Amino acid sequence: MDIKANLEAIKKTFINPNCLLVAVSKTKPLSDLKEAYKCGIRDFGENKVQEIQVKQPEMPDDTKWHMIGHLQSNKVKYIAPFVHLIHGVDSFKLLKEINKQGKKIDRVIPVLLQIHIAEEESKFGFDAQELKEMIQDSSFTYLSHVTIKGLMGMATFTEDEDQIRKEFRSLKGLFEELKNESLPPFVQLEELSMGMSGDYLIAQEEGSTMVRIGSAIFGTRG
Repeated sequence: MDIKANLEAIKKTFINPNCLLVAVSKTKPLSDLKEAYKCGIRDFGENKVQEIQVKQPEMPDDTKWHMIGHLQSNKVKYIAPFVHLIHGVDSFKLLKEINKQGKKIDRVIPVLLQIHIAEEESKFGFDAQELKEMIQDSSFTYLSHVTIKGLMGMATFTEDEDQIRKEFRSLKGLFEELKNESLPPFVQLEELSMGMSGDYLIAQEEGSTMVRIGSAIFGTRG
C-alpha cells in the first residue's frame, strides 16, 4: 500500500484545492498514520473513542483528531481535552453534554451538526425540523463551551450519482438558509463536511469544504 502515491493521486483530482482532506484512519495501525503524517496530513478521522485514546499519545502534538463516528454522550469526556472537531453531533442531548464537558475543562469544543440527508434509515442526524426546533429552544443560546463550525451529512450508499448529488445539494441549501438566520455567536457555519472515498468529487462540486477519505488512502480494511 503506497500511502504517499495514493495521497498525491487524490489531491490531483480535487476540484477545490482548499477543501480539507481528513484521512479516515479508523482501524488502521499507527504506522499508517505516521506515514500519512510524513506526507503532510495533519487531520485524522476516527470513529471510536477508545481508538483515539490509544493513538493520540503516540502521534505528534500538532495532529488534529476528528471524531467522525456516532458519539455516545457518556464517552465525550474522554476526548473533550484534545479533540479538534466532533463531526457527528446528531442530538441536542449530545450537544449539551459536549458543552458540559467543555465547561469542566474550560475548553470551547468545535463541532459539526449532522443532518440526515440520505434515504437510508441507518444514518444518524437531525432533520430540518428538529434542527430548527433546537435553534429556537431557549436553552440553546446558553451554550458557552461549544462552537458550531458547520454541518455534516452522508449521502445514501448508492451508485446513483444523481441521488447523491441531490442529497448533497439539499444539505448545501440548508447550510445557506441557516446562514441567513439570526443565530448566536457560537454558531459560525464555516464548514460543510460531505463526501467520502466514493463521492468526494460530487461533494466538492456541490460545495463541500471538508471530505473524509479512508480506503482510497489506506486501502480497504482487512
